[in-house]
Amino acid sequence: MTQQPPHPTPSRPGQPGQMTAVMRAVAPVTGPKVLRIGLVQGGKVIEERVIKQRTHVTIGPSEKSMFVIPSKSIPPNFRVFELVGGEYFLNFLDGMTGRVAFKGGVSELSALKSSAKRVAVGNVQAYQVQLSEEARGKLVVGETTFLFQFVAPPPVQPKPQLPVSVRSGIANDIDWTTTIIAAFSFLFHFGAVGSIYSDWMDPVVDDEIDVAQLLESVKQLPPPPVEQPKEDVEAPAATAAPAAEAPKAAGGGNKGAGAASPGKGSGGMNDARASALTNELAQLDMQMLGALNSSGNATASVLSSGDVPTGLLENAAASGAGVGKGGVAGLNMGGAGGGTVRPGAAGGGGLATIGNTGTSGPATAGSAQTVKGPVGNAQVGGAAVSGGSVSNAPSVVAGMTAGFRRCYNKGLQEDPSMKGSVRITAKIGPNGEVLSATPSGGGGLSGTVVSCVVARVQSAQFAPPEGGGATVVIPVTFVSQ
Repeated sequence: MTQQPPHPTPSRPGQPGQMTAVMRAVAPVTGPKVLRIGLVQGGKVIEERVIKQRTHVTIGPSEKSMFVIPSKSIPPNFRVFELVGGEYFLNFLDGMTGRVAFKGGVSELSALKSSAKRVAVGNVQAYQVQLSEEARGKLVVGETTFLFQFVAPPPVQPKPQLPVSVRSGIANDIDWTTTIIAAFSFLFHFGAVGSIYSDWMDPVVDDEIDVAQLLESVKQLPPPPVEQPKEDVEAPAATAAPAAEAPKAAGGGNKGAGAASPGKGSGGMNDARASALTNELAQLDMQMLGALNSSGNATASVLSSGDVPTGLLENAAASGAGVGKGGVAGLNMGGAGGGTVRPGAAGGGGLATIGNTGTSGPATAGSAQTVKGPVGNAQVGGAAVSGGSVSNAPSVVAGMTAGFRRCYNKGLQEDPSMKGSVRITAKIGPNGEVLSATPSGGGGLSGTVVSCVVARVQSAQFAPPEGGGATVVIPVTFVSQ
């Protein structure tokens, strides 16, 4: 039994047969050939690459090179295969070895130096040899060997596509007829409801009728109740009191100058208290004159130079009142009982000893009293934040007020009249730290105060700003109290 040869499958019109498709697949791709380069180290091929795009092939220790070689004898980005005018050229240096197989035979690189073109590559000189598409060979650079040849470019791979079952989305599963009907029904019903609640169905408003109705309603309001004034019962009593006090004042005017009236004065002080204060002032004047006499007391030199105001002496001479001893209105004039006060007299104690220069012990210079310097205040304005958001900027800036005040008080010890204002621009880092603080303004302030304020701002810690960074402007005004 003989086997019948298989009949070829007839093809449809316009469709190539199976043999034609196979021939087309294996048919060489037309066009210029491309480089195929293999990298060999230690006798093993560690990399093989087809340069699909005709371009320069670079080697060297730089990361930008196509093939990175840890060698210091070649430039960082050396073009070993250079494309000039659509043709490849081989560039090699003096330290490189190898051979190239041309169409006419194999030649060593050392033999090609005489016929090669010399070109300058950076600070070194290279040899350039043109390569044809039939050329192949190897190039040894240190411990690395490059094997190269020209091959036909690989066919262009079609763009990968997903299967139809995967590419079909949700749009293929939608019933568009039902969807369109539902959409129109939705628009119709909601449009009808919206028109009912719109102002189209509202009645027409007449402003004149509304104003007339408002006026009528105002006219119909009941009148407000009339408030009856209260009778002033206490008025006669108030008017009778000044009338009763007038005779008392008139009767008191006829009394002697030393008598005290029980009535009240215009300032709310009775006559007895006013007389006592007058007596106290007269006694103080006499004590001062006694302290400033010229009979050898401590202020004799002052009287001799004529620095004492003579008005006090004239007033004391014109006054006929004497100064009595004892505690007049709470003053300790020394001693008890009557009599006059003799300023500077020894004994007695109290204010009567004013002007007494006699001492029972050695004279002392007195105790020094520390005078407190001026005190300043720092007023911090609102912090302006830009370039990002800092959550705790107001609280951190408010906490710097005490430090600013200390800086200003130190400066007031040098210059008590110093005052002014300064603006600190602080740049905040991503972790909330102050990268820099720059002062501006500072008129009237010393450099010590400004430097102290800048140091206080630089030591602050803010919350991490949103966006990675921010700028905070802090205005500070210094005023002495």
